Amino acid sequence: MSEQRVTVYTNQGNTSFLKVLKASISDIFSSGFLAKQIAIRDIKAQYRQSYLGILWAFITPLTTALVWVFLQSTGTVQLTDTGIPYPVYAFSGTLIWSIITGAINAPQMSTSSAKNIISKINFPKEALLLSGIYKLLFNAIPKILLLIILLLIFGVDYQHSAWLFPLVMLGAVFFGFTLGLILTPIGLLYNDISKLIMTGLRFMMYLTPVVYMVPADGIMKTIMEWNPFSPMILLARSVLVGTPSDHLGYYFVVLLCCIPILLIGLVFYRISIPIIVERSSS
Repeated sequence: MSEQRVTVYTNQGNTSFLKVLKASISDIFSSGFLAKQIAIRDIKAQYRQSYLGILWAFITPLTTALVWVFLQSTGTVQLTDTGIPYPVYAFSGTLIWSIITGAINAPQMSTSSAKNIISKINFPKEALLLSGIYKLLFNAIPKILLLIILLLIFGVDYQHSAWLFPLVMLGAVFFGFTLGLILTPIGLLYNDISKLIMTGLRFMMYLTPVVYMVPADGIMKTIMEWNPFSPMILLARSVLVGTPSDHLGYYFVVLLCCIPILLIGLVFYRISIPIIVERSSS
């Protein structure tokens, strides 16, 4: 009587959260060179057919600020005294806001632009996230330089606290990138979600002290004080111009809350992106 062999198949896809997270973090550290090459390719493609080139990085925030400066200077809109020249307040707010929204959009834009590569070549998808950060930093540098020039033009004195500005902005970028990462798979799966995110950010700007201060009382005061975007804008502006700020504690609370969200986002991204790309290319 011949011996009958029995083969038992088990589900190999049931990987623990920690294993997926460890693999994701490992791929982030090992894909630096690839991420840099992807970022260089995307930056060249972004400005190859643009006459104004890098100027587009801050044309939108500048025009937004100019509108509010015009409304304030003509008396069309009455705004609370900001303690610093209003053009500085508006320009700094819109430039900082544009960096944060750029961080939110970075993961989805980098992943979306590489859909064809993902479907054809097997490589660490986390390289796309890292390339998004590289591109974001590249686009943020001219905005920060422009902001420094504006401070000099309007006669804002140098403050020692300005050295903390890059650190505060890194925290703001971390906050924005975390939000963008957790939203990326959903945004890639449904185009309506991407449009909803863009619309929501435009609306959120007016619930954040970007171009005007937090009101002294009322419902808008409560909304702005609880708005997690507010400490990012207010603290960054405060250290830049040397004005006091009582939002340091809330700033760190928001960053601490971002850490578990980021870890969940990395796992969600690693598992879902290959499936979403395969589904969209089929």
